[in-house]
Amino acid sequence: MHHWCRSLLGLKLTLSDSGRRLTFNFNYSLIKLKFILIDSQQTQSIQHLASKMVYLDYNATTPLADEVIQAITHSLSVAWGNPSSCHDIGTKANHVIKEARQHVASMIGAKATDIIFTSGGTEGNNWILQTAVQHYQKAFEAKIKSIGDMDVKRNKPHFITSNIEHDSIKLVLEHFKDQEIADVTFLPVSKSSGAVHVEDVVAAVTPSTVMISIMLANNETGVIQPISDIGRRIKSINRQRGDNQRILLHTDAAQAIGKIGVNVEDLGVDYLTIVGHKFYGPRIGAVYVLNPGTSTPLYPLFFGGGQERNLRPGTENTPMIAGLGKAAELVHINLDLYSSKMQEVRDYLEEKLESCFGDSVCFNGRFKDSQRLPNTCNVSFIGKSAMPGHEILSQVPSIQASVGAACHAQDRPSHILLAIGISDFVARRALRISVGRETTKQDIDAAVQDLQKLFNKT
Repeated sequence: MHHWCRSLLGLKLTLSDSGRRLTFNFNYSLIKLKFILIDSQQTQSIQHLASKMVYLDYNATTPLADEVIQAITHSLSVAWGNPSSCHDIGTKANHVIKEARQHVASMIGAKATDIIFTSGGTEGNNWILQTAVQHYQKAFEAKIKSIGDMDVKRNKPHFITSNIEHDSIKLVLEHFKDQEIADVTFLPVSKSSGAVHVEDVVAAVTPSTVMISIMLANNETGVIQPISDIGRRIKSINRQRGDNQRILLHTDAAQAIGKIGVNVEDLGVDYLTIVGHKFYGPRIGAVYVLNPGTSTPLYPLFFGGGQERNLRPGTENTPMIAGLGKAAELVHINLDLYSSKMQEVRDYLEEKLESCFGDSVCFNGRFKDSQRLPNTCNVSFIGKSAMPGHEILSQVPSIQASVGAACHAQDRPSHILLAIGISDFVARRALRISVGRETTKQDIDAAVQDLQKLFNKT
């Protein structure tokens, strides 16, 4: 018998059918659920299957940490006021936001005043790229005004990026180029390291270069990009160019935070993008901007009530900000533990795959001359029974992984893998496996065993 129902927050529902009684506690609002009432033997069978499910897609998203859930629910209970209000309830909300901002700042070695909350990584990346265009235009207008020559040729701003960026960078810059808003250089990464060459970045600089935007770590291969080295070289170039022609440096750190140490001073960046749901926080984010609006330009995308120092108006989402702050605090305190545990499990995974499949597996992005995120493994199964990655996942539903970025089509080869020199054949057979804080070696054993069953069957 099938039952469809909608639940409200906290609703407890009991269904009876032929003497069997099932009780469900709902924790999410307005979720449509389908219940199949089955006998006790079938129930035990499904529970057995469910216990074998192994989530290995932590680069796509992470669950909320228990402490984060507590911070969110506590804020919903006691800090629900408008943070702009002057009374006690508003002041409590404002205090929660202030505390969270400090935690996010401490996580990346920044000042609290350099952190601005956003809806997530896509907004943050778009905002920063749009700011660079406006900054260039305003600097050009100031130059015309200073020399008094209205006939000076108006050059377009120039961006430098890599060919392995997330779509929230890649598609924006492609749009700029298509609409003739800006010129863009998409630098190829090295096929021997998966990373951009610093010298290639420097060589691409032109008099109209306004921004370099390169991710800190790739979401599919885990390869870490040389942002610190780029930062040092750009700082030297900027000393020669002067403030009016300063090159701004941005890195999208979505995949790096919570897995490796991220310090904005060490990186030498002007902007950095933070995404909460990649490190056990809620689905909001933040941007780091070095002295926003003063030494580093930042122009609002929209206008309103003046929140976030008039840079990002709109009544703050206090509970989610509280959750982001708690997630950042956990990373700041426990990063070494998180990182070492994930690397131990990831390395065990790769050893297990090599042991069980030998030459039938190929690891993509595991370069001798580059570092990877400690949790990421990109592997292709290329033996006699090889099949596309998305088919592997469809036939082994117990393994919750992906073939690439969660927002990309699953039936075509990853452009990231093709960019680092992986052949079309191998790229189509790839799985991106990313472990998390709670992944165990027993989880890996179960996942590898299910893969063995699949390939032995075919």
